[in-house]
Amino acid sequence: MKILALTVLMVFVILSPSFAAPTEVVDTAVGAACDAKQLQPCLAAITGGGQPSGDCCAKLKEQQTCLCGFAKNPAFAQYISSPNSRKLLSACGVPYPSC
Repeated sequence: MKILALTVLMVFVILSPSFAAPTEVVDTAVGAACDAKQLQPCLAAITGGGQPSGDCCAKLKEQQTCLCGFAKNPAFAQYISSPNSRKLLSACGVPYPSC
């Protein structure tokens, strides 16, 4: 029984990265690699509505050209279009994307 459980766990660990939501989008307009993981410092401000950190604003500005790509991705669209996201963009001085 332990061997079966260990085998199932190993298979899950090996296959789980292939089922994860995509976090990279290539912005063909500018050729930049867009990585949603870079916006991790902004997650608390987006989900909770708090003030963004300096690190969040810096990462947001780095990924600014990628926001339309994120907005079109079903995995990220809800975060880009949320009211807290608009507040975050405004607080960081980043214009809301018009895609």
